[in-house]
Formats: sequence, C-alpha cells, structure tokens
Amino acid sequence: MDAAEAEKQAGRRFTWPWFLVAVLVYLGIIQGLGQLIGVDTPSSDSRFPTTESLVRNALIPIGASIVFVAALVTWLGWWGEVLRYRVPVRRWVRWVPISMLLASLVALNYGHLADQSAALVGCLLLLGLFVGVGEELMFRGVGVHVFKRAGFSEGEVALWSSVIFGLAHVSNAIGQGAQAIIQALVVCTSGYFLYLCLRVGGVILLPMLVHGLWDTSLFSSMIGAEPVVYPGAVLIILLQVALIVVLVTRRRAVSPTRTPTSPA
Repeated sequence: MDAAEAEKQAGRRFTWPWFLVAVLVYLGIIQGLGQLIGVDTPSSDSRFPTTESLVRNALIPIGASIVFVAALVTWLGWWGEVLRYRVPVRRWVRWVPISMLLASLVALNYGHLADQSAALVGCLLLLGLFVGVGEELMFRGVGVHVFKRAGFSEGEVALWSSVIFGLAHVSNAIGQGAQAIIQALVVCTSGYFLYLCLRVGGVILLPMLVHGLWDTSLFSSMIGAEPVVYPGAVLIILLQVALIVVLVTRRRAVSPTRTPTSPA
C-alpha cells in the first residue's frame, strides 16, 4: 500500500448509508433549533428583518451544525484528507471559482447594506462564513470522501455528493414552502460547481470561500425591514445558467488526459 492509499484509508470506516444518517442529523439540528428558538416574522417580507431574527433563525442553528460536523470529522479521524483533495483538473476549470467569486462581488447589494445597521451587516457576513464552512465541511468534506472511499469513480463522487447536497435543501420547505423544491434542483448544480472548486484549489478552503461569498451576495438584498430587488443579482442567475451549459458540454473534459508515460 503506497502513502496515498494509506492516507485514504486512515481513520474510521464510514459508509455512505451512515453518511445519509449524518446528513439527517445535521439537518435536524438546523431545522430543529430554528423551530425551537427562531423568531416569527410574519409581518415582514424580509428573510431577516432584524439582527435578532438573523441570529436566532440562522446563526445559532447553523453554528450548532458546524460543531456537529467538526465533531464527526474528529471522531472519524479524517481531518487530514477532508482539508485536502488532490485530484487534478484541466486549466479551464479554474474559471469556475474565478467566475463565481467575481459574480458574487458584483451581485452584492452594497447600497442596501449601507442602509442597514453595522450589527445586521456583521451578522450577515458571519452567516455567509457559517454557511460556507458548515455545508462544505459536510458535503464537500465528509460527503466527497465517503463516496471516494467507497470506490466510486470521480464522476460518481461529484454526482452523488451534489445530489445529496441539493436534496438536503428540501428541508427548507419547513420555512419556505414549495419553492424549496426548485431551490433544491438549482443547488444540485451548484454543488457540482463547488466540487470543481474543491478540485481546483486542492483544499476545502476555496469552496468554503466561494460558497460563503455566493450566499452572502444572495442574502444581501433580503435583510433589513424592507428587502429590495437588486439588478446585480441577475448576474448570479446568468452565471448559474452558463455554468450549467458548461457542465453539460464539458463534463468529460474536467480531468487531464493521461499520456502513455503518466502513472495510473
């Protein structure tokens, strides 16, 4: 067994059915705490009209879920491989994280954020950080390595980790209704793009950054007493469509082509 194979098998064994159980526990923490300590905001069209609503409805539940995932990775003994994922990609794939970061920066509603309190904006930034760390650690961290260890091909690892990532967002139907189904379908494709970010960076910090900034830009128009429609958010939609087209047309051109002298 070489060093790479030894690292791959380090730590406890964790099969994909148990990963599904872990995902359910993870979602139960978020939704359960949200229902238990959350603040009702029926009189507002805003997702988070006040700092208190953002903290109690999102930050505390998501923060608790991060503690759970971190404890899971520690128990598994997988920190070494979860933090790194050294699977090469072709050079063009680098444009996936670059384009997502640029689109997120453009789509941030700076004007609307300037009208909000410093506490609310600070909590929004913290929410983006929490979402990026928690979801990436769960799905691009534990999830990707669960399927990798099970012997799935790289394409299957990308597919199933992304599908489960999308299905996990169906749980948002508790607070958002039927639109969570559409959200789940969109998030499936986003999961694949974040998987590509993981491969481009070779470390989980890159998809965490991309994911956190992406969600921050989406939420930037939804906070405060009066949410607004921001034209810059259209760029997020256009990029999502463009990346889906790239996914369909170039999905087989992600991995480098081996030469006859390349190691297997």
